[in-house]
Amino acid sequence: MSRRRATILEARALLRVAGPEARSFLQGVVSNDVAKVAPDRALWAALLTPQGKFLHEFFLTADPAAADDPGALLLDCEAERRADLKRRLSVYKLRAKAEIGEADEHLCVVALFGDGALGALDLPAEVGHARTLAPGGLAYVDPRLPELGARAVLPRAALDDTLDGLGFARAELAEYDALRISLGVPDGSRDLEPDKALLLENGFDELHGVDWQKGCFVGQELTARMKYRALVKKRLLPLAFDGPAPPPGVAIEQDGKEVGTLRSVVDGVGLALLRLDAVERAPQAALRAGEATARPMKPGWLKV
Repeated sequence: MSRRRATILEARALLRVAGPEARSFLQGVVSNDVAKVAPDRALWAALLTPQGKFLHEFFLTADPAAADDPGALLLDCEAERRADLKRRLSVYKLRAKAEIGEADEHLCVVALFGDGALGALDLPAEVGHARTLAPGGLAYVDPRLPELGARAVLPRAALDDTLDGLGFARAELAEYDALRISLGVPDGSRDLEPDKALLLENGFDELHGVDWQKGCFVGQELTARMKYRALVKKRLLPLAFDGPAPPPGVAIEQDGKEVGTLRSVVDGVGLALLRLDAVERAPQAALRAGEATARPMKPGWLKV
């Protein structure tokens, strides 16, 4: 990738959680340690069912515009599913002194990537490292993987001036998706099926989405059991196709048996949830996805 690129993530939206007990109520609910979020630190986290199944993933940052409430947080989540996330968090809030509201009327979420992206933002290649950017804006190294570049929450009114001043050219979502998929990183319900997906099958451990020292969170028991008893039998992996790439949702087969499901697809590469025993046999027994042969790839960060 030869230059700095910026993709406005229109499929993402923001929630604001504020109030004296905002962090304490979230701490007992989500998969990461909310206490670590600060003006210079962002996190990636998930909300699960009590049975440990995926419901929502989101990025947690300090609210750069909340000088009067240093504990206020912004949640970068899926736009189409924001109302459901708000509803579920409200159930857990109970009587906590906290308010949950929409926060993107004047803000937008941007992915910033490409050669020199972190340097242009004056960010070190450390997961989650954050800094203020323009009045009311915040940029941070992607908490999952520095190779993804950075994310930013920026005021819409100053968006063009901010990005142009930093030397970022506009890029379509497909360009950012191609990078994300090649690195094996999931994106919300496009890759994680709500009420079914499990965090450890989808990289949340290695991609810093779970804090094992923070104490309990909703769904923690099953998630911890999978980790410490080595019960992970599937993984989300990038696939390269020899032939036309099929659409998302197509079954991946090996020797006539279904061994996985294709999720995101762009520019001839995809992400699929695959049985690990099938991946081990793939060099000898080909994987098929529609009319194409599929070749699984192991990202450098992945631990199997």
